[in-house]
Amino acid sequence: MERFEKKIKNEMKNSDNLSYPDFDQMWNDIQQDELKTNGGKPVVIVPRRRKRFALVAGLTVALLATPVYGALTYDWSNILSYREGIQTALEQGFGQTIEQSITKNDVTLTVHTAYIDDNRTFLLYSLKPNASWSGKDINFEQVGLKDQNGKLIEGNYGHQWNNELGVFQGYFETDWIVKGQAANVEFVMENIQFIGVANKPIDYNPNNSDTQVFQIQQDGIDSVTVQAFEQPGEKTLLRSSVTFTDTKMASESWARIEVIDDMNQPIKKAETSTFGTPGATGQYLSQQVFKTDSLRAENTKFQLTYNHTLETTNGIWNLNLNLEKKQLKNASFKEVLNIPLVDDPMERKIREMTVTPTQVRLIIEGRGKYYTFPYTDYQLDIGGTLLTGYMPGKRLGPNEMELHFEITGIDAMSLAKQPMTFIAKHRINEAEGDNNPIRLTDISAEPQSLTTHIAGYPISWTYYMKDNNLYVESLSSDTIFGGVVQTYYLDGKERHYGMPAIQGIFGSENNKRMDVYENFDKTELDIFISNYGTHDHDDILRVPLKAGK
Repeated sequence: MERFEKKIKNEMKNSDNLSYPDFDQMWNDIQQDELKTNGGKPVVIVPRRRKRFALVAGLTVALLATPVYGALTYDWSNILSYREGIQTALEQGFGQTIEQSITKNDVTLTVHTAYIDDNRTFLLYSLKPNASWSGKDINFEQVGLKDQNGKLIEGNYGHQWNNELGVFQGYFETDWIVKGQAANVEFVMENIQFIGVANKPIDYNPNNSDTQVFQIQQDGIDSVTVQAFEQPGEKTLLRSSVTFTDTKMASESWARIEVIDDMNQPIKKAETSTFGTPGATGQYLSQQVFKTDSLRAENTKFQLTYNHTLETTNGIWNLNLNLEKKQLKNASFKEVLNIPLVDDPMERKIREMTVTPTQVRLIIEGRGKYYTFPYTDYQLDIGGTLLTGYMPGKRLGPNEMELHFEITGIDAMSLAKQPMTFIAKHRINEAEGDNNPIRLTDISAEPQSLTTHIAGYPISWTYYMKDNNLYVESLSSDTIFGGVVQTYYLDGKERHYGMPAIQGIFGSENNKRMDVYENFDKTELDIFISNYGTHDHDDILRVPLKAGK
């Protein structure tokens, strides 16, 4: 996975720390005539309730019956907590025992297990560093598989520290699959980086609504700018913008604001957070929401926290692997479906489905100038067992999206006989704004307010000047209203769009939005709504994919 995604792995364990698809940016793409899909947006897997699996030295009789697991003495449950399909397949005896090691520069790499099917290739590995690295994070300048022609096959990877055993337990996953039943590949790690966490105290004043800038001047970070915006429910959004003297830090730092209470403990965030949105000139933008009273409590402290490379152990750790794909009769198949989804004004269809013992993948194809799939929650009913789906974040064609469903609680050998139904819930309707102007008068640093309506929904507007920029906030008391996606004003016939100052969370119940018009110097302005969204929680789409046998 990308380095930034690896940095936030631990944050993903808490649902209030997830970064979701950017609804505002989606519409921004539309008005700029960019062809993008929801599937093309970085999407983080929505956490499901974890199932803990005990896998320790004293293995049970059932686990001893599966040779892949029987060879291991590690508990892989945390590593596989978002890849239940791999866990299920290994428990059912699929997979290949590898147990090959290489030691270089006092670091030992061991590949324990491989699993290969028609959806992905997956490796479980451990990395045992020297004692001075115990418990710290690591990254690699390069990691992947090399085929017989020496071509690098990239993929996702992640790891966690096992303090008891003194090793990092990790996985490598790629969509590359073995053609035929076997392939010789090389697993390669190059230049292992020793990662540390640094904190820089900042003298942020939560009672001052002005923009506050703090010089960091260390570890490749130049400065951080913090802005505060009130949110519904007595919450405050902190929007931070980090600039760098070392451009590599922009993708490596996972810089975030930490709020420390009087007991020297981090204060929990009140809503979902977004990290690492790129700014126009290379800034690293993030937004975090806290309870206002906790920010303003006595003795509260603030700091910029970030990751950085402390040292690098150079070298290449490589293992030659002969990967074998077991015969998976009745457990793996691919079907071209072309099942239409009636959804005016755009035509959509479920084009194809690939089923393996670990995962079901659906590809949905749309037609039209702009293609989006308007639902936020996905399930797959396989013989009465419901699986939760997610978008993996990889980019397909401009009119395509892919959904993944990890298989758990189902006998893999019965998959071909099971009925399957695709279920989509929580529809977000997208609508264009009207031609009714919203008149902003007496524009100044003093906030002004007014209320308008669109399609029967009330919208409360607040606007004010700050740092020579005009901020326009919108909020509706009607929870069905999904938010004003973007506003604009007219210069003749030309539209000038406001830039979203708050990243919208696709499917969020918080419909507050904010646009900023930079370097604004007028006292009056007519703005218009470009697009807006509405929620339909009761809309459920059910599409039978195959009948049972």
